[in-house]
Amino acid sequence: MHRPYLALLALLVFSGYTLFTLFQAEQSLLQFGLQLLSRPDTAQVVIDLYLMALLASAWMLQDARHRGRSIASVLPYLLLTAIFVSIGPLLYIVVQGWRRPSPARAQKH
Repeated sequence: MHRPYLALLALLVFSGYTLFTLFQAEQSLLQFGLQLLSRPDTAQVVIDLYLMALLASAWMLQDARHRGRSIASVLPYLLLTAIFVSIGPLLYIVVQGWRRPSPARAQKH
């Protein structure tokens, strides 16, 4: 089984950078988002980002079902994805990469 070292590195670096910028910001995350949506050029980037977040969310739900996990087990990752976009899927990849496969899944490999 491959361990998600690259995803872990990206998660740690990006989460650290996100915390740093949140503490340095002069406005709330919500105000910043609304400001980005007020112009067509930056709104396009935000819309594109959230389309990718929806695709990542769909993938996490499908993967959880494939692994025999409940949809509720994915809810924390979906919430993180809704707020911080890439942190949710990165955390999901890291956590799933260090979990042992279920007995049914291990027999397939």
